[in-house]
Amino acid sequence: MSLEPHAFWQRLDAPGTYATAPGTTYAGAYPATLPDGRQMLLPIRDLPDGGAVASLIVNQASFAVEDALADAMAEQWRGDAPEVVIGVPTLGLPLANALARRLGHSRMVPLGTSRKFWYTDALSEPISSITSPGKGKTIYLDPRMVPLLEGRRVLLVDDVVSTGTSLAAVLRLLRKADIVPFGIAVAMEQGTRWRAVLPNPERVRGALRSPLLRETEAGHVVAEEGGSA
Repeated sequence: MSLEPHAFWQRLDAPGTYATAPGTTYAGAYPATLPDGRQMLLPIRDLPDGGAVASLIVNQASFAVEDALADAMAEQWRGDAPEVVIGVPTLGLPLANALARRLGHSRMVPLGTSRKFWYTDALSEPISSITSPGKGKTIYLDPRMVPLLEGRRVLLVDDVVSTGTSLAAVLRLLRKADIVPFGIAVAMEQGTRWRAVLPNPERVRGALRSPLLRETEAGHVVAEEGGSA
């Protein structure tokens, strides 16, 4: 199925709407599957260094899709009783907000990439993203937020985990404040490369999973395990 670029991330389809069996060829879009079986078409993006991934841009999604992702993430972690939710900018922030609300929290703690004058170098860390190659940023933890995190069961929230490098930087930042999240919630696990980078990868849970893909003459096919088939 072909969609206009602005039409992705706007709806969820019934379970089994799209084929995901081994050997399936995908033409421009990959159908990721939520835990309840509903599917969402994600556009396939070719990476600068080769290969391709299915893309999810949460702040371009419909509210219904954002709500479905947050609902799934909340159900994955409710039984673990997180006490504080930390949001990773930029696209992890709306998910962290929604997840904290669903867990009954009165607030969440956002990290930031825009330095305020009261931020310190001691609570900062350089960070980069697969979607912004060559455009490194610095991520900060507001010193005033540290008392909210000390001694608490902290759940870290981001939109996508792919290579694991950006989340590894966030974990290094939090470690500077002696904060070690007990889990990481993401909207989508993108491939499996991140498993070799992040400590305790079994403590990472995604509402969606998508594999790495490679292009063929007929279309894109799965290049590694890790999808939702």
